[in-house]
Amino acid sequence: MIELDDDVLHFHFPEVHERAGCRIDFQRTLRIPDDNRDYPLPPGLGRFPLAHVDDHAANLPAAWQRHGGVFLPIYQAEALWLSFEGDYPCAVKIAAGKINAVSGAAWSNGLNAKPQDYVVSSEQPWLDGFNVAAGLIRQFVAMPLGEGFTAEEQLIGAAEHGGLQIVVYPMKRELYAELFERPARTARYDEPVTMFSRAPAPDMGLAPGGLMRQKIYADEYGIDAWDQQHGARVFVHLSNSAQYQAITGRQPPHKPPTAREYSKAGLPWFDYYSDGKALGGSGVLSGLTSLAARMIGKGQGPLQDNEPVAPKVVKPLGKKGVVREGEL
Repeated sequence: MIELDDDVLHFHFPEVHERAGCRIDFQRTLRIPDDNRDYPLPPGLGRFPLAHVDDHAANLPAAWQRHGGVFLPIYQAEALWLSFEGDYPCAVKIAAGKINAVSGAAWSNGLNAKPQDYVVSSEQPWLDGFNVAAGLIRQFVAMPLGEGFTAEEQLIGAAEHGGLQIVVYPMKRELYAELFERPARTARYDEPVTMFSRAPAPDMGLAPGGLMRQKIYADEYGIDAWDQQHGARVFVHLSNSAQYQAITGRQPPHKPPTAREYSKAGLPWFDYYSDGKALGGSGVLSGLTSLAARMIGKGQGPLQDNEPVAPKVVKPLGKKGVVREGEL
């Protein structure tokens, strides 16, 4: 069962365990420079608003109605990341335009171990992009379908799906009963900022943007830990701002600040520390052409607001410290 509450997708599996499930939301963020330097984690700038497809079916394309799910508004060249929460471990498989964001393979419902094509929600606090190397991703950046920028178009040569596809499988009840309850993840920074308006853009898919330092963690439990008899799937459509307002009657959020504006203000970026083993990068995804490079290759000039930045403040997250005992 999937529920939408306060712009968060809640995945519940009461038939497996009363606590089985996880929560996923979609965070607005800075688009990091796409200059082949690797950057730390940018901040969360608040959740994208989510709306039910079924609540607005009369105003939506037939393909959206077939897929169901939810939709969110996003500007051209705006970035996003997925946040995972919940103490009950779940295997979460994510695709962009039905291209697996971890392995680069075409979409399939089941889990694969070799190569691992999913993340574990209790161990992976966030996913910001496509897995291109051990400890490195290319940021998820929204671009219009049909212009050749998205991962989907680069790999299969067609702009057919767009959006995000997610399937979640809970841990098997018997294994969960043997394990410690996992602590809640460390929250990423949510800094209020001044926003700026922007012109509307067409329907969106996700293109590979700048390089970011982020591990995608290997599954320590093994593929047999996951109850693939009880899964839940959702399609997350990406609408441009003009569509969103026409469909819902609500104003979309304003454009986030640029990385340069944010860094100039002295606001923090982040590095996440964990002892977990990082997956190797996908050979398929590492061969994608980044958004900035593809724009130049198509003769469209440099990507706007893509100047390199030097983050002034980088805060550590998740690093464990030894507590000094002292005297009693």
